[in-house]
Amino acid sequence: MHNTRKINEDLYYIGVSDRKIALFENVYPVSEGMSYNSYLLDDEKTVLFDTVDKTCAGQFFDNLEEILKSRPLDYIVINHLEPDHSALIKDVIEKYPNIKIICNQKAKQMLHQFFEFENDIENNFHVVKEGDTIKIGKHTLSFFMAPMVHWPETMVTYDEYNKTLFSADAFGAFGAVNGNLFDDETDFICKLSEYRRYYSNIVGKYGVQVNSLLNKAKNLDIKMICPLHGLIIKENISLLVEKYSLWANYLPEDNSIVIAYASVYGGTQNAVEILANKLSQAGVKNIKMYDVSHTDNSYIISEIFRCSKVVLASTTYNNSIFVKMEHLIKDIINHNVQRRKFAIIENGSWACCCGELIKQMLSSLKNVEFIEDKINIKSALKKVQESDIDEMVKCLI
Repeated sequence: MHNTRKINEDLYYIGVSDRKIALFENVYPVSEGMSYNSYLLDDEKTVLFDTVDKTCAGQFFDNLEEILKSRPLDYIVINHLEPDHSALIKDVIEKYPNIKIICNQKAKQMLHQFFEFENDIENNFHVVKEGDTIKIGKHTLSFFMAPMVHWPETMVTYDEYNKTLFSADAFGAFGAVNGNLFDDETDFICKLSEYRRYYSNIVGKYGVQVNSLLNKAKNLDIKMICPLHGLIIKENISLLVEKYSLWANYLPEDNSIVIAYASVYGGTQNAVEILANKLSQAGVKNIKMYDVSHTDNSYIISEIFRCSKVVLASTTYNNSIFVKMEHLIKDIINHNVQRRKFAIIENGSWACCCGELIKQMLSSLKNVEFIEDKINIKSALKKVQESDIDEMVKCLI
């Protein structure tokens, strides 16, 4: 049975949600599932905007056929070719062999990397470039390239009639759609953490490219954003654009602190618990603290994008950095974190060296600052070192 929703007079949501998925991209935990959004515009011509993941094929085609009824499918717009959105493109083309494929040149090239077509589809392509338009009735679609947000072939589509931006992976979030499809049907502020976690981990490396897209979007009158994941945004467009501007420029949302620690027998954990307590008493709010052995890096990366300062505390392990902490540091680097102040706490019962190794790794980042005096613990924090904790607090607030 179909499960669709009418968005406005002639635009329909035909997307699906996967609640069985555990890891998005086989990396990121999604305990609340994942939505794969697809849209159908029913004008003089019918236009499909992207497809969904192959695991949801049955529901997707039920939805598509319900809205089309006996009408042909005239166009498919490929905004993004990642398989969670493109897996059913071949099936759509085979089902509707006269369909026109609207995409850019890079997407056309990559489409043939993913699929082998039995028939020649060269004449099906309508290749667009920056600023091109297509009129499909009362709707005029404009196309804007968004390379590396977050794949090289990505583009977005603007519907001038509905003032709607089909934003590909931009402005998306982790999580299934729970009946409420629009942001104004939810407590959107409570959902922002998953928008941040999605942005920082999926798109966060590409701040320059996101800024380029934001600059293009400034020139458009946008009343609704239809992303490929998450809620349709109507009420909170300015809020989400404001957050994207901060994240794309690696500016913190809050003057707060995230503490990530690696502890084997509790000595390092005790030290950061004391530090967090003193930071709170000094007036720091919304502190987050994570054991890197028990928390997926995606949550920590998200909080690093939120906070202005980061404390990394690790035991020395195999004459190096504790392995889970090293993985986090590599993720921090891979996600291009900038404009943060770092403090380091190192622990070692003998041959303690992880603190300097952590600093060496992080020194490859742009526009970061280090609190010069790291705290060195030999097995467990001693009373005499309380002044070191107090000094770190002064440097962090």
